[in-house]
Amino acid sequence: MATDLPISAPDAFPNPCAEDYGRDRYGIWQTVEAAGVGQTFRWIAPGRFTMGSPAEEMGRGDNELQREITLTSGFWLADTACTQALFTALMGYNPSEFKMAERPVDRGSFDAADGFLKLWNKQNPEFTVRLPREAEWEYACRAGTTTPFSFGETVTTDQVNFDGAQPYLDTDPKGISRDRPMPVKRLPANSWGLYGMHGNVWEWCVDRYGAYDPENIMNPQGPAASPLGVLRGGSFLDKARLCRSASRRHGIWLSGGFRLASGP
Repeated sequence: MATDLPISAPDAFPNPCAEDYGRDRYGIWQTVEAAGVGQTFRWIAPGRFTMGSPAEEMGRGDNELQREITLTSGFWLADTACTQALFTALMGYNPSEFKMAERPVDRGSFDAADGFLKLWNKQNPEFTVRLPREAEWEYACRAGTTTPFSFGETVTTDQVNFDGAQPYLDTDPKGISRDRPMPVKRLPANSWGLYGMHGNVWEWCVDRYGAYDPENIMNPQGPAASPLGVLRGGSFLDKARLCRSASRRHGIWLSGGFRLASGP
């Protein structure tokens, strides 16, 4: 069973290095700067949810075993994927193909993301960051929903940046194919205030890729020994079914974007 919108503040809120903070209709937030560029984080409260997809979900992959997951600790999650502006300010270079300050990084390797995290943490020891666990990512993406998308049973290109020539349902009209990432807050947020969880760019998780363990249901982690990384969310190049909440992709040399998390 999914949780309701988190409404309680975490301990030690706001963080001493927060430039701004508050509560809005989505919940608790705070903005932290790195190299002069701010990133807003949303508080994601602990809870239980259904991870994976049911057998009848259209477009379901065979790596989406459905199970009830418990996350015992809350965490902070960036409200957008890391922008090129933030990455460039901190790292001094921009790996993206489609360059624009407010677009997400779109050609970032796992190693590039890891290098960014290490430099952020060196400069901001009071608010350290990491990549989200795969279960954390899906929990936040779903935002209390059990449908294929956080927006419902299907999506349009007014909600998600995907290949509009390949809609989710056969009855869905075709939409725009933009052929590039959009600025991070151009399309609607989900009901927890998170932008771009579906489509735009794939996002790295910290877990390594493997089949889900049906017994590993509390704070699950991927297999430690797998050489494959996990990406979530789909991209502007993909058909809608690859942008579902449960959709998973894996690889070694694949490139994508990433979203910052903070917490235990």
